[in-house]
Amino acid sequence: MKSVINPIYLEADKIQQLKKDFKTAKPCNYIVLPNFLTEELATTLYKNFPKIDTLNVKRKSLNENKSEDYHFDRFHSSFSDLKKVVSSPEMYQFMETITGIKELKTTNDSLGSGVHQGTNGSYVDVHIDVNYNPTENLWRRINLLIYLNKNWKPEYGGDLELWDKAMTKCEANVPCDFNRAIIFLTDENSPHGYGKTTIPENETRKSFYTYYFTEVGEGFNYSDSRFVSRPNDSTVKKIATGIKEPLKITAKKILKSLGVKSLDFQDKNKKK
Repeated sequence: MKSVINPIYLEADKIQQLKKDFKTAKPCNYIVLPNFLTEELATTLYKNFPKIDTLNVKRKSLNENKSEDYHFDRFHSSFSDLKKVVSSPEMYQFMETITGIKELKTTNDSLGSGVHQGTNGSYVDVHIDVNYNPTENLWRRINLLIYLNKNWKPEYGGDLELWDKAMTKCEANVPCDFNRAIIFLTDENSPHGYGKTTIPENETRKSFYTYYFTEVGEGFNYSDSRFVSRPNDSTVKKIATGIKEPLKITAKKILKSLGVKSLDFQDKNKKK
């Protein structure tokens, strides 16, 4: 891990501080880690980040505008190197110590690791993540996001917003600066998203993601992904979101009853 993760985060005292910070954070359990990766790896990832038109999954709707992919065989080898580390026993131990959640692991599908990217005008409205991987029958517990945006300016926007559960106030803004990571518990207490970016034509908002799971056990209650409205959203958008999200969940239930898998992470095409 030392060749990939900034060694400062692997020191015993630092890990204990991160554990404390995670437990006491508001509005949800989270920590922010600047300069998370080694400078060499972060720079290599940035320079070789896949072009947005090569990413297979395009999400454009009332509530989001971004692209993503998880086919690491089509990315630069540095992405596979990072994926190996974030899915290693050493990383699992690191995450378990910080979060207090035992027996964490990730997967090799779209809900394991991948990349997100958005051009000018990209956004993902505030939402609650789905807490279940149906393919692997696993409980989704923790998100790790690593931002790879060099020379990012505040006026570009794109900060990750962490809202209170009641959606009355944005409690934290996490800038998506280069080599900044955030680890957060994904549950009903962690509504999150980012507002519309205003960036130059040749710029994109880039991030690497990994989601960590445990076996389904005590305390698990299935929760589908759903968008929630900000207080300052227009009335029209609030109504549209309020109608769309229940319909989406109902449609998924119908498809499931018919034996059709979720469409959330299906590619625009199956070619790699």
